[in-house]
Amino acid sequence: MSTLDHSFHPVRRDPVPDPVCYEKSIYQKGLNYERPPFTFLSSNWESRASDVLSATSKGYLIGNAGTGETARKNTDAFKKWSIVPKRLLQTKGLPALQTTIFGEELQFPIAAAPVGVQRIFHPDGEEAAARAAAENSIPYILSTASSTSIEDVAKANGTGVRWFQLYWPDNEFSDITISMLNRAKKAGYTALVVTLDTYILGWRPSDMDNGYNPFLRSDQIGTAIGLTDQVFRRMFKEEHGVECEEKLSEAAATWARMIFPGQSHSWEDVKILQAHWDGPVILKGIQSVEDARMAAQIGVQGIVVSNHGGRQVDGGVSSLGVLPRIVDAVRACGGNDKIEILFDSGVRCGADIAKALALGADMVLVGRPYIYGLALGGQAGVGHILKSLLGELELTLHLAGISSVDKEHLNRDVLVKEADLF
Repeated sequence: MSTLDHSFHPVRRDPVPDPVCYEKSIYQKGLNYERPPFTFLSSNWESRASDVLSATSKGYLIGNAGTGETARKNTDAFKKWSIVPKRLLQTKGLPALQTTIFGEELQFPIAAAPVGVQRIFHPDGEEAAARAAAENSIPYILSTASSTSIEDVAKANGTGVRWFQLYWPDNEFSDITISMLNRAKKAGYTALVVTLDTYILGWRPSDMDNGYNPFLRSDQIGTAIGLTDQVFRRMFKEEHGVECEEKLSEAAATWARMIFPGQSHSWEDVKILQAHWDGPVILKGIQSVEDARMAAQIGVQGIVVSNHGGRQVDGGVSSLGVLPRIVDAVRACGGNDKIEILFDSGVRCGADIAKALALGADMVLVGRPYIYGLALGGQAGVGHILKSLLGELELTLHLAGISSVDKEHLNRDVLVKEADLF
């Protein structure tokens, strides 16, 4: 890993083919009795990944807050909505999946959600995921809890679209926050995703059963961004009289305390980020109408309706459940009517993506599924998951008579509540 090399060298990538071509290629290879290395059954991705992971990495990936009630609500919520197909609609070609987010035209309406400590799932970690995202024309969101530096992930991502997710230190360490933002901007990250619900790690029984907190180990797992930050390194040396590498365990713990400070920032503090970031600012972790309205009022460019996949608060509401009312409230409140509404938590297949978009999301973040792919096969495994999700999304829309992901075609009119049918 390059420690303090902040240079950025983009890599050219060829255009990605239509996702349905992936399905066709699998059937073509099957003519020669060749089977794919990874399963297409999305319901089996988690169990297959579990089979190859250690107890600690499995617990960290699959575990949730408390009893897991919030996580179950997330996935169960999708079953409450059903797509109503329409027939005999003449269409030319497959549905258009292109979309525009924050003024940037994207080929697909999904992004790879920020997930930390990826080297515990595969040795190539964030670099493998960032390469796969770029090859499939999907934005990659780098977590502050990365096990790879900002700059090295940027190199792996090449000319791909990438955003930076911030775990936000206390205001007394604003110089370190600003340093991270400056590094990200210099390395080609174009949007800032600020996580609001993880200023301290939630009650996670699976991790506690294993006695495992990846941020406290004597390595760069989860702490690479801090250990490659000039401002943090200078601060640590001034306090301890040695470089981070000479007291790695202490340096890792210090960084963990910094990015998980134990208390929340305020709405007023968002101005600090807006002053030091000249691209879109997106607030992640919104679950209430009140918070969504406030986000619109203070002038951020986006929100992510998310409960961290059920990893932070047990007994919480499902993200999909609150999405429609948040969409309605933000669109009706005036003020910042350009705010984009992103969604994550509980997405496991292409149909889930279609439903979240129909309920008003402008983009859907995919988290755990692509990490299952990372565990199963590194870059190739991540690519398989992303292609599979997009292929299923495209065929789901096509067979339902929906010609694009544009709100004119994909909206609540294509859905019914399953309970209302009985």
